[in-house]
Amino acid sequence: MIKTLIVGVVVFLVATFPATWLLMLFLGNLGFGIGYAGTLPLGILVSILLSGSSAPIYVPGRG
Repeated sequence: MIKTLIVGVVVFLVATFPATWLLMLFLGNLGFGIGYAGTLPLGILVSILLSGSSAPIYVPGRG
């Protein structure tokens, strides 16, 4: 169970890394000195938003 939890955390961090890294670059250009841990919550939200917007549309009744 502990191994599964550790693997889950690693997969979660790898999955949210691209959005978090791009937010760090963007906020760094604006002059904010925020690191990875500071932008991680916003990176999680952006990752969820991007995955939800790229998901196929499900219409009930259509195969």
